[in-house]
Amino acid sequence: MAEAAPDAAGAATPKQHSWLWNKDLAAIPPERRTWGTYNYTALWVAMSVNIPTYMLASGMIAGGMNWKQAIFTVFLGNVIVLIPMLLNAHAGARYGIPFPVFARASFGVLGANIPAVLRALVACGWFGIQTWIGGEAINTLLAVLIPAWNHPWICFFIFWLLNLAVILRGIETIRYLQGIAAPALLILGLAMLAWAYVKAGGFGPMLSTPSKFHSFREFFAFFVPSLTGVVAFWATVALNIPDFTRYAKSVREQALGQAIGLPATMTFYSFIGVAVTSATVVIFGAAIWDPVVVLSHLGNPIAVIVAMLALLLATLNVNVAANVVSPANDFSNLYPRRISFKMGGVITCFVGILMQPWRLMANYGSYIVGWLVGYSSFLGPIAGVMIADYYVLRKKIILTEDLYDRHTFYEFSGGFNWRAIGALVAGIVVALSGLEIHALSGLYHYAWFVGFGVSFVTYLILMPRPGAGS
Repeated sequence: MAEAAPDAAGAATPKQHSWLWNKDLAAIPPERRTWGTYNYTALWVAMSVNIPTYMLASGMIAGGMNWKQAIFTVFLGNVIVLIPMLLNAHAGARYGIPFPVFARASFGVLGANIPAVLRALVACGWFGIQTWIGGEAINTLLAVLIPAWNHPWICFFIFWLLNLAVILRGIETIRYLQGIAAPALLILGLAMLAWAYVKAGGFGPMLSTPSKFHSFREFFAFFVPSLTGVVAFWATVALNIPDFTRYAKSVREQALGQAIGLPATMTFYSFIGVAVTSATVVIFGAAIWDPVVVLSHLGNPIAVIVAMLALLLATLNVNVAANVVSPANDFSNLYPRRISFKMGGVITCFVGILMQPWRLMANYGSYIVGWLVGYSSFLGPIAGVMIADYYVLRKKIILTEDLYDRHTFYEFSGGFNWRAIGALVAGIVVALSGLEIHALSGLYHYAWFVGFGVSFVTYLILMPRPGAGS
């Protein structure tokens, strides 16, 4: 079947009778695409200014880097992940389709459920992590108001219920929260920086903590998994960015907004985490990487209460925007006629508990090497397949209507593109091989890069060129 270019609007009307279609997964028509450059810049400011960003950078300090090494690692990682982010964003902006529907073009109308569920499970893990952080903040807040209070599990479920309430109100609530949450956490971060500056005696002492690495080899051994962790931090959204760019006025506006918002905001807020964590070495004699613990040491009860309220608001915003939109669409993709966006969000809430976020956040090692690097073994290969298909094989042409129906161009074999699935498995196996084979341990530290490259090349080898049959 020959591929034809889409109409001028870049979208086609799907067959609404198909069970593969629902209003949440439907292509957004041009007249409803209203997000401009500012919206995407604001989106990344809102999503980047969050506690896991702070902890990503502070974890590097706790692991032995000095502040320059940590900031360089964060900046480089975010520039790298911006590339697949913008590549995948193009399809959402041009055709108005979300990530799980875009995945149908390469994996098949049914096979797309495999990468969608893998991406959804990672998002559920992040949802759990953010909810655990919010619960910690509530616990600290109540400890100030109620002497001897220490019930982190109760507070975890209180914050979990608050997230559930926002989800049930729908996606427009996310846009409202973005406008007020990011400034709150930005102000909080600057206040923490000012507090550390005063307590430590200026930036000189704050940033004087030396690197613990005595040779380049020692540094590089920690740098590689840290860099992979930074890339993996947003490798999730690098896949599902079409969920957001489907609302873009144009491809150019979303690309510019993302290029402005992501690297700059992540690097700036990471500096706050780096500086404050470095200061805790001077102030307390040990690196404290958890900002909730740092804030509990402010001393002034009013300051602690205000800080925790700001943290709660911002964490709620990031959690819903970054960790619910994608899995809600992904779970909806499993059975569009029965699972709506809201139902997908509810599923995310429950699976987030099953991911045991308290274990993922036990220490900076389990957070960076165990969680971030680990899941990048799955996300890198997915990105490799999708980008190879869209840019090299299909030349950015998608038959939008065929993505929503069976027995059309993207049917492949019974709804599955087994070549894409084979390439995905190959990338995952090679990336994870370092966990089992000591001689290949370095592959795991490069998990996202290795998985991406192996799946990208394997897919192009396995797939026939357009016109030669699928």
